[in-house]
Amino acid sequence: MAQVKVNPATTSGAPKSPRPFNRADLERNKIILWVVLAVIFLVLPFIGKPVLELFGPTVFSSTASAVNSTLLFVLLALGLNIVVGYAGLLDLGYAAFFAIGAYTMGFLTARGSPLYDTFHTNFWVALPISFLMAALFGVLLGAPTLGLRGDYLAIVTLGFGEIVPITINNLTKVTGGDTGLSGLEQPSFFGYQFTASSLEGWYLVTLIVVFFSIFMIRRLVNSRIGRAWMAMREDEIAAAAMGINLVRTKLLAFGLGASFAGFAGAIFANSLGSANPSQFKFDVSVLILAMIILGGMGNLWGVIAGAVALAMSDRYIIPFLTEQVRHVADGIQLTTSVVNGTRVTEANPIKDILTNVGTNSRLLIFGVILVTMMLLRPEGLFPNSRRKMELRTAPADDPQALITTDPLTQADEFRSINYNPSDVTDQSGNNDGDKNIKA
Repeated sequence: MAQVKVNPATTSGAPKSPRPFNRADLERNKIILWVVLAVIFLVLPFIGKPVLELFGPTVFSSTASAVNSTLLFVLLALGLNIVVGYAGLLDLGYAAFFAIGAYTMGFLTARGSPLYDTFHTNFWVALPISFLMAALFGVLLGAPTLGLRGDYLAIVTLGFGEIVPITINNLTKVTGGDTGLSGLEQPSFFGYQFTASSLEGWYLVTLIVVFFSIFMIRRLVNSRIGRAWMAMREDEIAAAAMGINLVRTKLLAFGLGASFAGFAGAIFANSLGSANPSQFKFDVSVLILAMIILGGMGNLWGVIAGAVALAMSDRYIIPFLTEQVRHVADGIQLTTSVVNGTRVTEANPIKDILTNVGTNSRLLIFGVILVTMMLLRPEGLFPNSRRKMELRTAPADDPQALITTDPLTQADEFRSINYNPSDVTDQSGNNDGDKNIKA
């Protein structure tokens, strides 16, 4: 009878081979993570409200208002990142699409709108229309700028960003001029009526739109369109040589990037109940651009982190700190004295400095934060790998810094180091490098 030999490696004490990579498990884990995050964010305001109200009656309202503004800025940063981060097209007039989305919502839902009698609709219908209208204007802006790059493109988009609010301001009979459009009809959902004070409701609406936008952008970036954007960003000539249609790719970048600003503008205008041209100035475009640079251009999660950091600093943290400084300044008592029958109040330089810091230092603190970040981490908080390599080069004394990354140059260097014609011998044993060299 044959004997069966047992391999010692198969016994229970032997180490088991690692489990092979399973893409299905990875995708399932991602879905579970997204579901858990979605549930946490959806219930966050209802859990946080009783906790924050313990610190004061207005703490929750101010915090929720800042969070809602932050979500809108996240939406704007996601859209601008398509144009600047993925496609490499510098856009300094992004606030114009923000205004177009807001006024599209105003024209369709405001009682004082000239289109109210003809095209009146509700918020849920006007929201996708604002998305499409902003995308249309993005294509209209991109069409005449197809041959421009770099600074020239930035100047044209800057001009477009200034033209839109000025035009809105001058069309008094259509847009309401300086006063803007007011009386926007706010939505209702299964009996729940939204108002300007419905902070939890607007939080949920904005959060759902942000999740939807993240899903869409991730699908776009991982598609052929996203790869075409990144190829065009690195080298337009090489991208065109590889068969990429630059005209269509640029127009898609402008249109899709602007469309998310239409989302944000529509929600912003309806949550306030009005749309005013003073809300869409150039500083909004600069703030959004700073968010994506700070977070890391071309990295979806880095852009979200940069938007959250700057928006919360600008809307909540810096106002809170300046308010505390102002309270300290108000608590400093001035010394008064009577001189020749006249009461004289002596100046206190510390009180004056603290008062100025508490009232006029918001932009100063904001600028210091940006300058510090750009000096210490110019590639952003969470940069993509290529940008990190570009901005974080090896030091000059590092031998790895001398190694080229160009494959053609590496091949030439390898041949020059390892190939010596004098080492080639013919069959007779004579050194003759010319006989065995083939072209």
